[in-house]
Parts: sequence; C-alpha cells; structure tokens
Amino acid sequence: MIGFTVVIPARLASTRLPRKVLRPIGGRPLLEHVWRAACASGAERVIVATDAEEVVQVARGFGAEVALTSPAHRSGTDRLAEVARRGGWPPQRIVVNLQGDEPLMPPPAILEVAELLQQDSEADIATLAQPLAAVDWRNPNAVKVVLDAAGRALYFSRAPIPWPRAGQGEQPPAGLALRHIGMYAFRVAALLRFAALPPAALEVCEALEQLRALTHGLRVRVGVTCSPPGRGVDTEEDLREVARLLETGT
Repeated sequence: MIGFTVVIPARLASTRLPRKVLRPIGGRPLLEHVWRAACASGAERVIVATDAEEVVQVARGFGAEVALTSPAHRSGTDRLAEVARRGGWPPQRIVVNLQGDEPLMPPPAILEVAELLQQDSEADIATLAQPLAAVDWRNPNAVKVVLDAAGRALYFSRAPIPWPRAGQGEQPPAGLALRHIGMYAFRVAALLRFAALPPAALEVCEALEQLRALTHGLRVRVGVTCSPPGRGVDTEEDLREVARLLETGT
C-alpha cells in the first residue's frame, strides 16, 4: 500500500460563497464531507489546513487533525507548503492537495493521483483529467489540458485547445484535449520549490496556478481517471445540488 498524506486547505473567507467550508450539507459541514472522503482513500494522515480559528474548532469537533496556518497565503498550495515545511517532511513524501470544496471527490480518485505520482519517478507533480465533453470545450470554467506522448502536461488552458485549423473549431478534436480535475499530488521537494516561485506570466494571464509549474520546468503527470468527481461547491446553487445528490445517493 502506498503511503501518502492528504492536506485539505480550508479558507473561511472564500470570495464567491463566504464561509462555504462550514455551510451545512445533510447535517454536517461541507468540510466534514471532504475530510471523510480523504479518510476513506487510504491516506496515512489527513490534515485540515486553515487560517481561521473557527474552522479549527469545527474540524477538531468532527475528529480531524488540524494545522492553523498563516492568513497571508495566496493559495491552498502555499498553505500545504507551510504544513510540509513546519512538519519537516522528507523530500520524497507524497502529499495530496484536496480542495476543501469538493465533497463529492471519490476516495478512489484521491488514491489514484497519489499512486500515479509514485509510479512515475521522474514526475514532480501528478494530477487527474477526464474525457472532455463537447459542451465544455468553449467553457472557460472547464480547464483543458493537452499531453505529451509520456502522459505529461504540455499546457493547461481555459481556451478551447487544441484549435483545429481546418474545422473552424466547431467541435473539440477527438481525444486530443481532456478536462482537468483540480487535485494534485506533490513530492514534498517539488511542493516547496513550487511555493517559493513567483507567479508566472501565463499563470496570471489564465488564472491557472498549474501554469507556474510548467513555466519553471516541473513535470506534471496526468492520469485519465475512472473515478471522476461530482460537482464542487462555488455557489448557492452548487450547495443545493450537492445536498440533493448526497441525500439521494446519486
């Protein structure tokens, strides 16, 4: 069995849906559903990393291990890096960044991304993708990724990539682009290196943190998962739909 740690960044002051990690779904805070999925993945440790004492108290109340981190972090990845640095984790340890607003993330997918990194000794980071639906090709909220022959990321974009010159871009070219799933496994050495880098120009342009990794030559392995996640929570509508899905078990 692979040994890995899951860290769940849980920022209380989210922009689009304030306090969403503590919003109730089926009688439990959203964050608890994420934590339970991580605990079911086979991880050796699951740590909630937050900048809010209120989240600390709630997470400890449902049994989670919690790290109180700096409120100055720009991203959840920076929060992960603080936890790893403070813990003195060894460079080759695998740590999975599971966002605190993904209550429908399947536990097998969490294990899958950790195993993917373990199996590719030359990769620094691993992430997952799924087949791209035609309806999502032009959707800027559906992040696309294209791969090289070794299954590593060439580029991530909100734009419809690759663009078929002859076909005028009416449909995505079959099999050439995938929809990215925003969950990452890092080797600790790569995580600390990544967090120390300044934001890259491409990252700022597309508002995609993973482009910092590609800009600076970090190798990102991408696996096509058989366990794609359900809906994440960014809005009130998402919250209602996730509650319905959990209640009905669909």
